[in-house]
Amino acid sequence: MKYYEKEKIKAVPVQDAVGKVLLHDITEIVPDLFKGPSFRKGHIITKTDVEKLLDLGKQHIYVAGLKGEIHENDAALRIARAAMGKEIEISDPKEGKVGFIAKSPGLLKINLPALEKLNSIEDVIFATLHTNQMVTLSQELAGTRVIPLSIDENKILEAEKICKQYFPIIEVKPLAKLDVGIVITGSEVFSGRIRDGFGPVVTKKFSALGSRVIKKIIVSDELTMTIAAIAKLLEAGAQMIAVTGGMSVDPDDLTPAAIRAAGGKIIFYGAPVLPGAMFMLAYIENIPILGLPGCVMYHRASIFDLILPRLLAGEKLKKTDMVQMGHGGFCASCKECRFPSCNFGK
Repeated sequence: MKYYEKEKIKAVPVQDAVGKVLLHDITEIVPDLFKGPSFRKGHIITKTDVEKLLDLGKQHIYVAGLKGEIHENDAALRIARAAMGKEIEISDPKEGKVGFIAKSPGLLKINLPALEKLNSIEDVIFATLHTNQMVTLSQELAGTRVIPLSIDENKILEAEKICKQYFPIIEVKPLAKLDVGIVITGSEVFSGRIRDGFGPVVTKKFSALGSRVIKKIIVSDELTMTIAAIAKLLEAGAQMIAVTGGMSVDPDDLTPAAIRAAGGKIIFYGAPVLPGAMFMLAYIENIPILGLPGCVMYHRASIFDLILPRLLAGEKLKKTDMVQMGHGGFCASCKECRFPSCNFGK
């Protein structure tokens, strides 16, 4: 790790310090009013600073030159600008750090291989929130900086090259507002013996992410009824369909078979996520068909809450995506649920 060499660091008259990097904070004290840094370490001295420094009693200050190097603020800005994708804005540098802020709510995406490469560059730091989580407007998402007060420009050029190769390193994907259809399965609900508890829960989750349920169909535990219900929802213009219940391995649980028979191409059935092991994702042409297990109704957070934002962000998930969800896919069932501010799904 490279810091200033001794021959670079020297005390010089303030008049000769213009354009050089201040190596220590300079405190200002106004009796009964203020005590704090008037100039911070890393500040580049300007002509207008000279009189102020003299007023503070500083005839000489410790500074370093910038020969062949870039100041920490400029370095962080260059990395940030190269890394930022859509719906991201960056802050002004503060003590060498540049922050990334969400310009809109949506799904945070971090390019993990690129992030690892950036952090492998000596003296470069890039820290983010976990990828694939929902973020809110103006939420701070990440920060980048370099370790020393100045850095060899070749390292910044290397960081910019990685950002260009893997662009974007960080972005926020907006969620589509889809028309959704729901099929509620179960003879006990179809016959009216019990009230539908699934529909309201699923509808609320779709609504919270900006989509609307255009039609809900309740069917008995019959293959042909479920197939027909899926077909009706497709005819009605549903852009996503959720089929609730009937997802276990019991002989009378027919939802997976119905989704297949309706023309669904199964991407995965079964997931390394608890709660949510019996989840199914299929597509009929480009329309996602979700098979939702009973846990979606009973648990505040389940696989549905992890998958839905990604689908609404336009991602077409593959089997490998589901395999990767095993790490972090166990809900600790805290007494007081803090999802999404917890480790579930991260």
